[in-house]
Amino acid sequence: MSTERLIYLPLGGAGEIGMNAYVYGYGKPGKERLIVVDLGVTFPDMDTTPGVDLIMPDITWLRERKDQIEGVFITHAHEDHIGAVSHLYGELEAPIYARAFTANLCRRKMEERGHPVDAVTTVSAWPEVTKLGPFTIGVAPMSHSIPESGALVIDTAAGRVVHTGDFKLDPNPLVGEPFDPDMWAEIAKDGVQALVCDSTNVFSPNPGRSESELPDEITKLVAGCSGLVAATTFASNVARVKTLADAGERAGRSVVLLGRAMNRMIEAAKETGVLTDFPRTYSAEEAGDIPRDNLMLITTGSQGERRAATAQLARGKYRGLELKDGDTFLFSSKTIPGNERGVIYIMNQLSEKGVDVVDDRGGLYHVSGHANGPDLERLHDIIKPKMMIPMHGEHRHLRQHAKLATAKGMASAVVVNGMLMDLTGDAPKVADYVETGRQYLDGSVRIGALDGIIRDRIRMALNGHIVVTVILDEDDEPLGEPWCDVRGLPELGKSNAALVDILEEDLNQFLMRAGAKTLRDDDKLEDNLRRITRQTTRDEIGKKPEVSVIVSRMR
Repeated sequence: MSTERLIYLPLGGAGEIGMNAYVYGYGKPGKERLIVVDLGVTFPDMDTTPGVDLIMPDITWLRERKDQIEGVFITHAHEDHIGAVSHLYGELEAPIYARAFTANLCRRKMEERGHPVDAVTTVSAWPEVTKLGPFTIGVAPMSHSIPESGALVIDTAAGRVVHTGDFKLDPNPLVGEPFDPDMWAEIAKDGVQALVCDSTNVFSPNPGRSESELPDEITKLVAGCSGLVAATTFASNVARVKTLADAGERAGRSVVLLGRAMNRMIEAAKETGVLTDFPRTYSAEEAGDIPRDNLMLITTGSQGERRAATAQLARGKYRGLELKDGDTFLFSSKTIPGNERGVIYIMNQLSEKGVDVVDDRGGLYHVSGHANGPDLERLHDIIKPKMMIPMHGEHRHLRQHAKLATAKGMASAVVVNGMLMDLTGDAPKVADYVETGRQYLDGSVRIGALDGIIRDRIRMALNGHIVVTVILDEDDEPLGEPWCDVRGLPELGKSNAALVDILEEDLNQFLMRAGAKTLRDDDKLEDNLRRITRQTTRDEIGKKPEVSVIVSRMR
């Protein structure tokens, strides 16, 4: 009996939507050769991660085993799958493999961060394969809301694994390859040990709709508008951007792409041959000379990102362009859960300008890039895996997807980040638990989720901050009175006196009463000053702020 095993370990993306990072391994326990599938990011919010720029998976487990890594495979170029590659490359230094469009964008990211672009290898679509250690890996085309998305077909001595990445069953995605059931039946004909499968839309009860259903409706909308027309969608949804641009061109409008990400995606699609007939576009500067009724703007920021083109147009101007009364703005996108507040805020800002806002509540102007419940079951029926492991979803999505699989007689398990699974037998088994977490890009520095920095920032935001400064002379006697610097708190308390005056009085009273032993002990002195500051503030305004104490001694 072989002592080698096939393992699967999610470090991100299982139990959440975003920050995808998965590991497969084959070999003797603890000595497996490894491949990494995707290294993505998720995005911060002001409630839980104020001030943070990006959130990435904690790769401590991988870093400790970097000499076992054969390579990193990127399934597609969405930020939640590719966004952390250039940030984490220096820690892993493993070769990166992706199809041409994804590889193009990956090289751009690597170059921006000073990493070698030749670390990225372009691979061709199935049936071509890459052999690395005990693995043979093919990238099989899957339709999705970005070009050249690919599922991985991973072969080892323990059998074949299909890792779907993000996908939908679109027979006519307009840009990129359609879903090919015959290809997948051929891939599965000799048996599939495990299907590791996208779970995002498992609760959607109807089969997914095709991207090809949208052009007629979008064209009709744009043709019927007067004034300037603007539309936003995911920059990576090249097919949708093309549909919007085509609609503008048919309506006799000059098309302007606004936003760095939008331009970068279209450039990459043209360079790699994904797009061959995109309408002519004009710069923002050129647009200033074109009548407003003849303009079509396509902008970044469909999720309410405050620095993106859409938000800046809603606030005022962007690169000299401005929206006015009678213009139309189309949101050709779905709002990702958690982004609703920001998107609605921007819609209301646009409305206040007199702009007519069109969203997708009627389903006319957007289709999802993920497989719905019936589509997942169809893929199960085509591939007929021995076991099905749900991934890319919150816990409720994973649980529902596992139920679909077990109802059809497949072995399944709800696997969340940190569960190291043995896929060698007839059913998935938990082999170990790995500590996982998040790390934050905060400005130009990476910090850990447990470092306390974000926690302190949240506490300051919720409760305010007070700095107390005390100076002691050579004899450990107070030199003058203490003073307080108050930030983020009301000026007046319930005593109807200035909060800072009440604080300084209470702190001075303590110093006048304090014994020599307390005054000589910095730790004891700081603890007392902090306690009194928080107590007085709570009595006056009902808040217990964060307090920093500075004790200076004249020597």
